[in-house]
Parts: sequence; structure tokens; C-alpha cells
Amino acid sequence: MAKGVLMARHGMLLLVAAAILICAGIGLVSPNVPVRADSLAATGDLRWYRGNMHTHSHWSDGDDYLESIAAWYQKEGYQFLVFTDHNVLADRDHWVEIKKTKGKEAAFEKLKQQFPDWVDERMVDGRHEVRLRRYTEVAERFNKPGEYLLIQGEEISDKFQKYPIHMNVSNIKEVLTPRGGDSVAEVLQNNVDAAVAQRERTGQPMIIHLNHPNFGYAVRAEDLMRIIGERFFEVYNGHPGVNNSGDPQHAGAEAIWDIVLTKRLAELKLPVMFGIAVDDGHEYHNIPSRASEPGRGWVMVLAKELSATALIESLEAGRFYASSGVKLSRVDSSDEGLAVEVEAVPGEEYTIEFIGTRKGYNTQSEPVLDAKGEEIHTTRRYSADIGVVLATVKGPKAQYKMQGDEVYVRARVTSTAKHPNPSEVDEFQRAWVQPVVGPAGR
Repeated sequence: MAKGVLMARHGMLLLVAAAILICAGIGLVSPNVPVRADSLAATGDLRWYRGNMHTHSHWSDGDDYLESIAAWYQKEGYQFLVFTDHNVLADRDHWVEIKKTKGKEAAFEKLKQQFPDWVDERMVDGRHEVRLRRYTEVAERFNKPGEYLLIQGEEISDKFQKYPIHMNVSNIKEVLTPRGGDSVAEVLQNNVDAAVAQRERTGQPMIIHLNHPNFGYAVRAEDLMRIIGERFFEVYNGHPGVNNSGDPQHAGAEAIWDIVLTKRLAELKLPVMFGIAVDDGHEYHNIPSRASEPGRGWVMVLAKELSATALIESLEAGRFYASSGVKLSRVDSSDEGLAVEVEAVPGEEYTIEFIGTRKGYNTQSEPVLDAKGEEIHTTRRYSADIGVVLATVKGPKAQYKMQGDEVYVRARVTSTAKHPNPSEVDEFQRAWVQPVVGPAGR
């Protein structure tokens, strides 16, 4: 990703790091240093598209129908949505007994109110059944060129021993059964290989990403860092039970990201790992609550058109950011640095942090032990040299100038506004900017 993870070229941008600067070095942020950058902004044919890449319905363990979910996201201003039910595609006739669905009669009555002329129901031996609409039917009804796009996906739900290992494939063509394996890393790699093989065989663009690494504390940084062909993971997942922040014995998702980036770039010589934000919605009828609900996390993708091909092309090029509420107007990156500009909301204040690892970091790590002195299945403890806050700016604009020893630099923007329906209690709204490879990571 050197020479601009954000590939849309629109000239040079000079951003002044406004307001108060708190910095862990000298000369890192300067109002007088121009950043000659590849620019990520909605100009020309490029537009921002907001989308969710992790969604469940009655086809697996969600409590609502595809069409009702599609209508919710459309109403809330999303431009694309990926359906990702567990180990299944909505690609066949499938009748279900209404009272045995997760949403039961309440969801069915809402469905009939929303789509009075579009519900197939029947009585079979006293059972009241409804036909779940196929993805193609729902997409045909909702898709509108340039405005709204539904994409077929799947959550490959695998495991190793007691550890759940889930991965989403977006724009999938055929269902992929879990591949299994003899370790967490092998399960990951086997499923990635299956997705890559389907893409190569069918010629259909698709991407696979790791879901909620801390769900069941299943996936460690050491497992993820060595995976070939996988470049995306969920740095933020809206499900309240996936432990985004970790705990005293388990690294949080962002710490995992920094470890993975450092090791992949500086030692393993593997590509950058991108971070995405998603909903992982399962419950749609009592918003807001502490259930797994929509509207918590999403990606903002800069693409030339609203199509699965264009979105995947931009995602793979890093032309996107992840968000749980903060909206960015511009991101600029180059070999010289990284600049961020927030689309500020009146009454909110912003903190922009540039995070990275420098050359010469302490490479050592140690296992995490329980009270009995036995090693826990969790990410090892690494030096504080990894994932350092290189500079902090209070304000809606900031730029970071490379000093020459960075392995990578990424940015995190935090608003003073609380998340209205957070994954974890008392979260603030945030945005996560994709990492730029530094001089020491190339």
C-alpha cells in the first residue's frame, strides 16, 4: 500500500493541523509542511457509498425477513447491504412455519403491513407457513442503479475445538461449506483458500473477511497475521457479545490490528490488513436495545459506481474507511504522510490520533497466564512499542508527516458524541482510517 492506499488521484492537498497538538515526538505534525497526497474525496465520478457487510435474517438466526431488513437500511440512508446468513444462501424455495421463526408472528404481521401484496403464505396440516424470499427476488425489487444495492454474501461459520471461527464472503456466487482444520490458523487459511478458489474459478469478484476475532476469544493475532489471501477483518462489530475492547487478559480488536500490521509488514513481508466496521445485526424489532441490532457500524467506500465489482475494487485498494458514527470528508495519503479531514457536526469536537509502529520496536512477546500459571488461548503480550500513538490533534483536520522510521501509520477519529445505540456501553462515535505503509514497512 506504499504510494497511497487511497488511490483516487485528485492533486495535492495542504491540510493544517488545527487546534491543540499533543505529540509523542518532534516535528510529526506541522502546519507548514505540505502533504503531496493521493486523495480520497467525493470528486468527479467518485462517490462515497455507505454499506453494511454483516447481516442476518430468517434464513439463519436473524428475527426478520430479507425484504424488511433491506427496507430498514434503505430508509436509514445506506447505499449497499450484504446479506450474510450462516452457511446458507437465499437461493431456493424455502417455507418456514411462522411461529417457529425467530421473529414469530410479530415479524410476520409487520411483513404483511410493509408488503401487503408480496407475501406467500399457506396452511399445511394446520401449520401457518410463509415462503422466505430469495435473494434474487429481493434484489430485483430493491436495487436501484446508483442509489441502492443488495449483495449476496455468506457467513462461513466454522470452528476449531470450542473456538468459533466465522468469516464473511461478499458477492459470493455459490455456498461455501466450512472447511475445518487442525488449528485456528488452518481453519482460517482453508476457508480463505476456498473463497479465493471460487473467485478464480467463476471469475466473479468477491472478498472474504474475518469476523469478530474476539467472539469466544477464538482468533489470536498470531493466527491472523500469517493468513495468505485475507486482507480484511472487523475492527468494530456491532454485536454486544463479541468483546471488541477485550479485557485484561485478551487484547482488543484494535490492539490485534496493530500487532498484525507490525508483524506482517516488518517481519513476514505480507500485505496490509484492512479494518472494517459492521453491524452483525440479528434483532430488528426493538431498536434501540442491548440486542444485536442494525445501524452500529459501517464502511464508507469511495467508488466510481454503485456495483459489487466497483465496491470490491475500492475495498481491495483501501479506498474506504470504517465508522461507527464519524463522517470524513477527505483522507489523503502518500509516502510522505497521512491527512484526515472530518465532516464536522455542529456541537461535536474531534480527536484525531495517528497510530503506528516504529522501526527498532521490541519484537519480543510473552504468553498470557492464568492464576495457575498455565497459558491462556489468547493473543500474546507484546511491547508497548507496537501500536503507539504517534501524534494527537484536537480538531476536525490533521496531518501526519512521516519521519522515516514508521512501519505503518493509521488514523483514528473520536467524536465527543456518544454512540446512540452502541455495541459496548458508553462508546463514543469513531472513524478508523486505513493504514499507510511507512518507510520501514516497505
